Order: sequence, then structure tokens, then C-alpha cells
Amino acid sequence: MGFVERKKSFPALLLLPLALSLLFLERFTVIYALNYTNYKQVSSLRLKRIHRHLDKINKPAVITIESPDGDIIDCVHKRKQPALDHPLLKNHKIQRVPSEMPRVKVMNKEEEEEEGGKEPKEMMMSNEGVKGAWQLWHTNGTRCPKGTVPIRRSTVHDVLRAKSLFDFGKKQRSLSLARRSDAPDVVSGKGHEHAIAYTGTSQEVYGAKATINVWDPSIQLVNEFSLSQIWVLSGSFDGSDLNSIEAGCQVSPELYGDSRPRLFTYWTSDSYQATGCYNLLCAGFVQTNNRIAIGAAISPVSSYAGNQYDITILIWKDPKLGNWWMGFGDNTLVGYWPAELFTHLADHATMVEWGGEVVNSRANGLHTSTQMGSGHFAEDGFGKASYFRNLEIVDSDNSLTSAQAISILAENTNCYNIKSSYNNEWGTHFYYGGPGNNPQCP
Repeated sequence: MGFVERKKSFPALLLLPLALSLLFLERFTVIYALNYTNYKQVSSLRLKRIHRHLDKINKPAVITIESPDGDIIDCVHKRKQPALDHPLLKNHKIQRVPSEMPRVKVMNKEEEEEEGGKEPKEMMMSNEGVKGAWQLWHTNGTRCPKGTVPIRRSTVHDVLRAKSLFDFGKKQRSLSLARRSDAPDVVSGKGHEHAIAYTGTSQEVYGAKATINVWDPSIQLVNEFSLSQIWVLSGSFDGSDLNSIEAGCQVSPELYGDSRPRLFTYWTSDSYQATGCYNLLCAGFVQTNNRIAIGAAISPVSSYAGNQYDITILIWKDPKLGNWWMGFGDNTLVGYWPAELFTHLADHATMVEWGGEVVNSRANGLHTSTQMGSGHFAEDGFGKASYFRNLEIVDSDNSLTSAQAISILAENTNCYNIKSSYNNEWGTHFYYGGPGNNPQCP
């Protein structure tokens, strides 16, 4: 009686986990990104959707520049930029330059005396020790070629830090029932806190300008941010048709993946519901400049009791074509929001706001320690507290005039506050900010 040799084989039951593992790996990808993105299991279907979206906003580059902070800047042909994908801009012809820059209105002696006597001057400060900030990506002199515009490249990790693909690059709409009726701001409430100056609602406004002190406030949680900006507003503040144009500097780990202050823009024509976005993360804003990258880091930044750096931002409506232009620094034109994007702002603005905003998530039931401005209260003054200076508005004659009769508002002055003043060199200005959580702000 002989022996029959049998081939060795693994039982089918032992192969089942391996098969399931392979199936899982086929359908899901483990994503990890440094700087605020945790391990996430992402389905291949979701990844495909994300890549399709990124293909729409990351246009083919003529050349690519790597910033010292790790950002990738794509130099994209002007006519290939994301803005022109907007259905309302299908036949839009790019406006190379505005038809007219705002003029500085010269006040007579009586007006100067009236303006200069309105506010106490205990905060009078000169521009000594104040320097202009620029952008980090071209500190070595590199810039995009003529005919192209610099666009910060978005990544899969950027999208995954957002709540969803729809929420990527968008502000969250949140109305406050407790806000003052004369200081409408649709992003108040639900954890948004402000320290702002604002104009009345009875005048027609065609633009605004200010110089903003640049700091790098600390952020407690990845889904919180701290920003300093100008709002140009029109429409119904309690409805769904508010139009807003915004620009300033922002620290947002969720949006950018780090804690550097960055130049940003925003727009909406429906109260932050579906239209608009930050920077160039959707179709809308038309960029014309090859040296300024919206969303790129601002450098250098101010230091406590040290050098102070600031940026100047101007937003105004072109008197002929109606587009809303943005200027940065010393009259450097960045680009514009086409008039076609808006309803109420297609005519004029009714209010301007200047100031700071933070998100307070109240983790563990405590107020956030996310800082606004420098993280110091307004009364600390120059070199310690952050400031907005030379607040101006553009009137119907396309003239820049010092903002008069402004009001100020801070929801919780124990956490963040604001104090305004006037002098001949800084015009209408204010200090603002705070540390957030402290013994008086539990």
C-alpha cells in the first residue's frame, strides 16, 4: 500500500482576510498630510471627485515656483485662470487696467480743523519704525513671466482639511440673533467674534482703503482662524442676497495647512450660501498682476515692541465699467471682481467694515485662546497692539476721503476690544485685538 503525495494549499478561510484587505485597499486610500491633517481613510470615489475639482482650479502652468515656505506657485496664462470659468463671465473681456484710480480729495482748512478735532489724540503716532510687508514666495526675486498670473496650487490635503468638498474655500454662513441692527455682519454668531469699525448704512460708498498691521496670531484649533480685513457690503443683511467683497490678511490652518499670515480675498452675492469663495478657489476674481499671489504668505511680520510691518489694501468700483478693483501696497493693481458677479454691488456699497474676526469653537466649554491681531488689547498701543490706520472711503466722485463718523463694535471686550482715534498722520485709525481666553474671558 503506497502513499499518495498531496500538494499543500491554504484553506479558503485563511485567504478571506487577504482578499478583503485587497478589496479595502482598492476602494480606500489612507491619506496623511503634515501640518494639521490627520490620517483619513478616503474612498477612491471621493478622491476622484477631489481631483476633478482640483483640475478645475489648478490650471496648467507656464512655469512653477517653489516658495521657501513650501507653497507651490503656478504661473498661469491670464486667459486660462479659474475666474473665466464662471458662467456669468463666458464672454468677459479682461480689463487690463482700471479706467481711473481714486483721487485723494483735498480738504479745505475748515474741513481739516473739523476732522482733526473730532477724536482725542492720545494715540498719536508717526510712521517711524513702520515698514511695508511683501510676500514670501518671491523674496529671492523670482516672479511670474509677463502675461501670466501667480496662483497658489491647492492640494488634496487642503481639501481634506475642509468639512466637505462643497465647504472647501468657503466661509460658513452664521447669523447672529443678538447682533446690533446698526452693525450688520452676517458672519457674527456661532462662534464668530469681531472687533470692527464701520460706517453708517445711509450713504452710497464706492470703495474703501486702509493700512493693516501684520502679525501672526496663534490659533488654538485647526478649524479656527484669525483675520484682519476690509468688508465692502450691500444688500439685505438678514436675507439671502447680501453682497460682500473682502480682502485682508488671515491665519487659517484649515485653509492653508499652516499658521502663517496670508493675503486673502473673498466674495459672495448670496450671504455666503452658494456663491463665492476665498482667493482663486472658484471662478470669479480676475487677477491681472504677475507679482502678487493671493493666498500666499506675507513676510515679514511685526514683533512685540519691535519692528512693525503693515500692508495697504484699496478696493474701489471702476467708474466706467463697474468692476471692483483691488490695490495692494503702493498702488499695485492685483485684479478685480467683475460687476457681473453681483446684484446690489453692481451699483454701489452701503456699508464698509474694517477690523478683526476670529472663530471661537469653545472647545471643552472654554473660550478659545485664538488671538486676534497681535494677541494684545487695544489700550497697549503702538508696537504691542495691532492697528488699522488711514481708514478711507471712495465717494461717488471717485475721491478718497478720510472715513468720518465711524462706529466701533466688539461683542466681548473681555476677550477682544477696539479703540478708535484720529490724528493728522494716521487719519482715522484704531487699535484692536486681544488674547481670547483669560481670567476675564473664561
